[in-house]
Amino acid sequence: MSATSSGKTAFHDVSAFFSTPRVGALALSPDGTRLVAAVQSRNAEGTGYVSGLWDVDPQGVREPLRLTRSVKGESAPAFAADGTLHFLSGREDTDATAEKADGEDGATLWALPERGEARRIARHPGGIAGFALAARADALVYSGSLLPGAADAEAHAKLTKDREDAKVTAILYEGGPTRFWDHDLGPGELHAFVRPLAEDAAPVDAGGQGAVDEGGVALSPDGSRVAYGRFVNGRVPSENRSCVVVADAATGEELRVVDRPGFQYGGAVFTNDGTAVVLERELQETYETPYDVTLVRVDLATGEETDLLPGFDNWPGGVRVSPVEGDGTLWFTADELGHLPVFRRDADGTVTRLTASGAYGSLQVSPDGATLYALRTNLDEAPVPVRLAAVGEDQSPVALKAPGSLPELPGTLTEVETTGDDGFPLRAWLAVPEGASADTPAPLLVFVHGGPQGSWNAWTWRWNPWVFVARGYAVLLPDPALSTGYGQKMHERGWGQWGGQPYRDLMALTDATEAREDIDETRTGLAGGSYGGYMANRVATNTDRFRGIMSHAGIWDTAAFQSDSDASWFFRRIFGHSETQPQRHEANSPVLGAERITTPMLVIHGARDYRVPVGQGMALFQDLQRFEVPAKFLYFPDENHWVLKPNHAVVWYETVLNFFDEKVKGEEWVRPALL
Repeated sequence: MSATSSGKTAFHDVSAFFSTPRVGALALSPDGTRLVAAVQSRNAEGTGYVSGLWDVDPQGVREPLRLTRSVKGESAPAFAADGTLHFLSGREDTDATAEKADGEDGATLWALPERGEARRIARHPGGIAGFALAARADALVYSGSLLPGAADAEAHAKLTKDREDAKVTAILYEGGPTRFWDHDLGPGELHAFVRPLAEDAAPVDAGGQGAVDEGGVALSPDGSRVAYGRFVNGRVPSENRSCVVVADAATGEELRVVDRPGFQYGGAVFTNDGTAVVLERELQETYETPYDVTLVRVDLATGEETDLLPGFDNWPGGVRVSPVEGDGTLWFTADELGHLPVFRRDADGTVTRLTASGAYGSLQVSPDGATLYALRTNLDEAPVPVRLAAVGEDQSPVALKAPGSLPELPGTLTEVETTGDDGFPLRAWLAVPEGASADTPAPLLVFVHGGPQGSWNAWTWRWNPWVFVARGYAVLLPDPALSTGYGQKMHERGWGQWGGQPYRDLMALTDATEAREDIDETRTGLAGGSYGGYMANRVATNTDRFRGIMSHAGIWDTAAFQSDSDASWFFRRIFGHSETQPQRHEANSPVLGAERITTPMLVIHGARDYRVPVGQGMALFQDLQRFEVPAKFLYFPDENHWVLKPNHAVVWYETVLNFFDEKVKGEEWVRPALL
C-alpha cells in the first residue's frame, strides 16, 4: 500500500493505516518445508479483524499463498506430527450432516491437509481457548470450560443451557479474582482435555487451570504428559500466584506441581526427550524488592529445579527447545537496550545473542536445529517473517515474502542518550519528520509506555509514532526507570516510586531531546497509556512545561484504583494497603496534586477496562473541571484497556491528533466527524 486515492500514504490516512494486513503467529511443519502465518485484515464493516492463514516460502523465493478464507477467520496455526495443519476457527461446519452441539458457540479445532478441505476435529461447549499437538505422536490437548458441578463437556453443555433458559447470568465466587482485563471470570473454569488426535474419542480431563483463564497448554513430544498453568488462590495479596501442573495424558493424574512460595511459574515447554519442562520463573514482588525473571529446568522425575540463566541480567521469554534428540540447546528472547533479540543457550550454559537489532517473536526451529524462523519487527518496521541461522552472533536475518506492506516512512528513527540524576545511562528512540532542521524545527510529542515493565522496541499499531510524524511531529519514545532491557538495576532504581525516578528520567530524556536543533522546545506535548497514563497524570501535577497532555487508561487515585483493579493483589504487594501504608500512596498518587494542574488535558478511557477501571478516568475528568482546567474526555462504552475496534481506533487517532494540533501547534480545534 503506497498511497490512498487522495495521494496520501497510510500514515497520513488513519483509516488506510488500519486496513493494512498484519502478520501474526508462525508455525513450521515437522519436516521444515512449510511455514504458515496468521494474517489479520480489517473486516468489511470496519468493526474488527479477521485472521486468515497464509503459506510463506521458507526460502523467501515464491510469493505467499492464502490457505484459508472464512467470515469468522482462522487463527493459532500448528502442525501435527504427520504434517497436517491445524487451527482454531468459529466457522460453521460445511458437512451438512454435522450437528451443532448445545452451547457450541466459540472456536472449534480444524485440520487442513496439504491438499483437500478443512474438517472439524474437536469442539467443546463454549469454545476451545487454546490447544497444543504432540511433536512425535497422535495426541491433542485443548483448554475448555467446565461449570461447577459439571463432570464433563456434556454436563457442562446441559448446565449452560439451563442457565440460559432460566435467564440467569449471576456468578457465585468463593475466592480468587473476579475479573480479568475485560471480562468477568466464571462461572466456568478452564480445564485441560487430552485425547488422540485422529479419532473423536472421549477426552481425558487433566485438571483445572484456576480462575485466570489464559488457556495455555503443552504436550510432551511423545504425547504422554501434559503441562498447563494454574492460578492459585490464597491470602490476598501475598499468596495469589501462578504454578505449573504436569499430568499424565492417559489418566489425568497429576504427576508434579511446580509451586514454591515467593515465586510464580508459567510458559511451560517440554524438553525434546520429555523428561523435563523449561519454565519462566518469576520472583514475586514486594514493596522492597522488584520482581525478576529467569528460565528454570524442572526434572519431572525428581523435581530438581535448575536456573538456566544465572547472571543473565534481563528477563527471558518465548522459549523454544531443540527438536534434535540429545541436544540441550534452547533459544529465547529478551528485551535489551531498546531491542528484543534472539538468544541461544547451549547445553553448557553459554549464552549467545544471535540478532543485532530489532524485536523478535513466534520463534520456530527447523527439525535439524540449524535454522530459526521468527517474526521480526522494529519501531520503524512492521512485523515480517524472517530466517536466520541457529548459531552466529549478531546476525541480520533474511526477510521472507509475506502479505501486507506499508509506504516509505515519513521520517527517520534515531536515538537520544543522556544520564539520569543518579548517573545511570538513559536512552530513547526519536522519530523525526522529514524536513525538520534548525530552520524548521519540529514540535515534539513524548510517548510514555505502559507496564511500567516494558520497552519501546517493536512496531505498534495502537501508538504508532509514524502517524504523528506524518502530521509533522517528532515523537520521543523514552525508556525511563522500571523499563525492561537495562538490567535489574533499572527496576531497582524506580521500584516503589512510580512517580519518582521514572519521572526524573523522563524529564532528563525530554531535556536532551529538546536541546536538539531540529526540535522546537517551545511546542511540546506528552501522552501515555496505562502506566504511561499514570505518568501523564503525574507529569500534569508536577510541571507546566507541556502545552497539552493526553492520559489514556491512566491511574489517578492509587488507593481507589488498588481496591477496584482486577489485579488488586499485584498492586497491593507493591504499595501496601492505603490504610496501613498511607505514606506510599501519598508519595505516588497523582490525585493529591490535582489543584496544581494547569495544562490542558485529553482523558481517554474504556468502560470495559478492568485493569485500570473507568472510574479513574472519570474522577480525573471531574477534578479537571473542578479546578477549571481545559479538558476533554473521550469515552468508549464497549472498549477495554485498549481500543481494539478499527473504527474506534481511527476515532482515537483523529481525536488525539486534533487535540495536539490545537494545544501544541496552536491550530483551531477540529471535532472528529463521528463524535
